[in-house]
Amino acid sequence: MAVFLHTRVRVSDLDQSIKWYEEHLGFKVMNRSDKSPAGNQIAHLELPGNAHTLELTYSDDYEVDVPEDLMHFAIGVPDLIACCDELENKGIEIWPGDWRETFPAGRKMAFIDDPDGYEIELLERADADETGYQKELG
Repeated sequence: MAVFLHTRVRVSDLDQSIKWYEEHLGFKVMNRSDKSPAGNQIAHLELPGNAHTLELTYSDDYEVDVPEDLMHFAIGVPDLIACCDELENKGIEIWPGDWRETFPAGRKMAFIDDPDGYEIELLERADADETGYQKELG
């Protein structure tokens, strides 16, 4: 059976992106290479407890220009209101803008953008533990 291993995104500043994903979403650097066979700088990040990783790739000859609504990835959290409050207190814009009014009555989901404009969907999930990481399902 095939296994979904990682997702790669190009970034405009590898150190800035690593710091952003660590500080705002709890990712940890698994490994980093300053020179891949193709000449890129690469960092693999993980959310503890998850098998799928995020590969951040930087190359000084590649200009990152992420079109709006190109793609997104989703992260499950146990308490979306608390998560969004924390992110907002760190200066991260949460959208849609009416998330505080929408959450009590509707599906608890919101979006944020990383430093390059990649969309990240935040979903309240019963199977996320108190640290905010997905529990193993099985």
